[in-house]
Amino acid sequence: MSKETDIADGMNGVILEEDIEETEQESTRKCHGLRTFCHNFCLPCRTKYHPLPENPNCWDRFKFTFMCPPHGVIARYLQFLFLCGITFGVLLALFKDYALPGGNFFSLYVLFFGSVLGGYLISFIKLPPLLGMLLVGALLRNVPVIDVVGNHLDNKWSGALRQIALTVILIRAGLGLDPVALRKLSFTVVRLACSPCLVECISEAIASHFLLGLPWEWAFMLGFVLSAVSPAVVVPSLLNLSDRGYGLNKGIPTLVIAAASIDDVLAITGFGVVLGIAFSTGDLAVSIIKGPAEALLGVAYGVIGGILLWYIPAKGDNFIFYRGMTLLGAGLMATFGSAAIELSGAGPLGVLTIAFVAAFRWRKEKKDDQDPIKDIVAILWMLFQPMLFGLIGAEVQISKIDGETVGLGLATLSIGMVIRLAVSFLAVFRSGLNFKEMLFITFAWFPKATVQAAIGGVALDAARRKGDPTLEAYGGIILTMAVLSIIITAPIGAIAIAISGPRLLKRTVKDKEYGEEDVQNTDELAEITKV
Repeated sequence: MSKETDIADGMNGVILEEDIEETEQESTRKCHGLRTFCHNFCLPCRTKYHPLPENPNCWDRFKFTFMCPPHGVIARYLQFLFLCGITFGVLLALFKDYALPGGNFFSLYVLFFGSVLGGYLISFIKLPPLLGMLLVGALLRNVPVIDVVGNHLDNKWSGALRQIALTVILIRAGLGLDPVALRKLSFTVVRLACSPCLVECISEAIASHFLLGLPWEWAFMLGFVLSAVSPAVVVPSLLNLSDRGYGLNKGIPTLVIAAASIDDVLAITGFGVVLGIAFSTGDLAVSIIKGPAEALLGVAYGVIGGILLWYIPAKGDNFIFYRGMTLLGAGLMATFGSAAIELSGAGPLGVLTIAFVAAFRWRKEKKDDQDPIKDIVAILWMLFQPMLFGLIGAEVQISKIDGETVGLGLATLSIGMVIRLAVSFLAVFRSGLNFKEMLFITFAWFPKATVQAAIGGVALDAARRKGDPTLEAYGGIILTMAVLSIIITAPIGAIAIAISGPRLLKRTVKDKEYGEEDVQNTDELAEITKV
């Protein structure tokens, strides 16, 4: 009886295994059929089986653009939408109601991605992306229905983000300074950095005092805000020309970038001194002496911190990343720490100096032309640039702007710019540059944007803390003038640099066999290329 039972159980086991095998085969056939169906269905839209022809027409390019996997422009658009979605999801998970419409983080989220999109769109008409970012911020504050975004921005967050962006700008400028070229052009750099800035500041202060009715301390505050050149426009434009070989024979890109950095520091430091005087309740003499003392303190901090960064962090895995983050942390400590101890004028100069001193040693360690620290800082600027210009645009309230103030403000700006251009030309006179190169530097000294965006609203914030309507009105005038200067000079300056650079500067071409050759035009370039 037991044997018959065992035989029956064995037969049942065999039948069960056969059923399982048949089921698996059926599932395999279904999966294979489904894969075949999906493959045949997607076949017409896959780039692997339908590559772009050698001589495509417009229709071929159009079809190829929308084929899978996503590539080119479509891939970038999908990437942007994906980042928007996951960023909003993270903010919603972390901050709940604050990430919903009406909350501060939702407003910052919309402002950031809107500014990125605005900068991208305006670049199609060859204008600086920062102009599109600025306009998006203004729209989010002034257009009905969507103005809820600009009206729910927290002033403390706005000010802190602008200060972080300013720190990143100054670090990038400090890393870009070439000490060898600075030694050769030291006196020229000082003249170009100081003369146009100070003369424009004085002329605009006098003009705004009589035209706009600002008190003298507020007039000079406006003068320092408007007198700074824009690294956000000048540095990328000069680096683009430098990469193509223009002006390298006389170090013009280094001259302009170095002078622009010092020009900004001078304007920011002067603004901080005058700001302290305007809101000071103590001895005026102490307030005036405080300015140079803050500058010396900033330089001392930068030198000591830069030397420490030669050895910290120690070399090892990912030390480039840690080096970049340490530099950023030291810069932020200078910016926010100086403000916390009420020595705000020391911060910007400390940031610039620490980046310059640290890079002096780091350049000797490089084994090739790559500079990963600059790449890290460039990524940080890519993140903070839309926020900076979007926030400053969102501070503009068109309904509160007086038309007469705008007209008189344009007159003030025009007076200062005419004088600035003349002084810029004279500042590089007898510096070894020819007439065309001097004329180019005059054009390069035209655009304004970054510093105006960073400090244009500082006086207004200080006036709001005081709660004085009169001071708030003065601060509103300074902010309005800062925005006007950006809208007018940034696109004109960027276009002027792009057009005049190849026409006014010599081009240096590096040739492996013959070394460096100065090229005056494209015909000579073609001849060298043939050789």
